[in-house]
Amino acid sequence: MKTQLSLPMKNTGTVSTGVFSFTTSTQISHLESIMACKDLLNSCVKLLLLSVVLCASRASADKTKTLDFDVKPGGVVQTFSAKLKKYKCTFTYACQGGTNEQWQMSVGLSDDDQMFSCSVWRPQGKSYLFFTQFKAELKGAKIEYATAYSQTAVGEQRDVALKEEEYNVSESSVTHREGKFHSELSKLTVIGRTRHDEL
Repeated sequence: MKTQLSLPMKNTGTVSTGVFSFTTSTQISHLESIMACKDLLNSCVKLLLLSVVLCASRASADKTKTLDFDVKPGGVVQTFSAKLKKYKCTFTYACQGGTNEQWQMSVGLSDDDQMFSCSVWRPQGKSYLFFTQFKAELKGAKIEYATAYSQTAVGEQRDVALKEEEYNVSESSVTHREGKFHSELSKLTVIGRTRHDEL
């Protein structure tokens, strides 16, 4: 059985192997169209995602706030607070050793304004300061959940929670427990239900 092979002389030529044949120019043109559509689709998807992110950031701009502050050793009682609408979080502490550490406080409201949250933490993970006391207070919300950590998950580190016996939780504050707190603190998270009906 003979196999007949003819190569294209022009862009519109035909390749035949005796089993199948195709027109090269048509195939190439079709592939180019597909690639162009794919690039256009990718660009549209990227623009759509960017729009969603921008809209979400605008929508949540009045629902969250994050502030930087320095935790200063020296044994003097220090206070830092952040307010969001009519709700407020205040962090009070005293610590010893080392130098200033950069910490952050983040406050936020749920979409329906029913929950107010406050987190205070050291972004680098573990604090090397010796805390003699700490207290986090919420105004305008009744605390329903609170937890404290001696170390937070950063890099290869993992969250290490304080024992529940090391601190007290009331409706309005979270405070170290005298004689039980082991002086290590790297993060504190408090979530409360807003009292907007009472305000």
